[in-house]
Amino acid sequence: MALSSRFSQRQTLGVTRARQGRSGRHVLWVLIVALVLVVIAFAATYAFKADDFASATSDNGRASAGQATFDAPAPAPSNARATETPPPPVGQ
Repeated sequence: MALSSRFSQRQTLGVTRARQGRSGRHVLWVLIVALVLVVIAFAATYAFKADDFASATSDNGRASAGQATFDAPAPAPSNARATETPPPPVGQ
């Protein structure tokens, strides 16, 4: 009977309450410190590579495919006669 009296004195918790955890201040501090370290790392990376970012262009100095068409010579004049405009579709 000693075992049954020992268990009956304990406070019982519901299933939902027993599964909930406390986040506490330790988790908050870990998240804040991690965020600050990430911001410092990004700032250091940007400061280290700022000159490279400033000298780079979006196409890295290569001619785009569309640029070649703009530099093409003008088309030769056509001897063909201009065609008449087609009649509008029936029903309009």
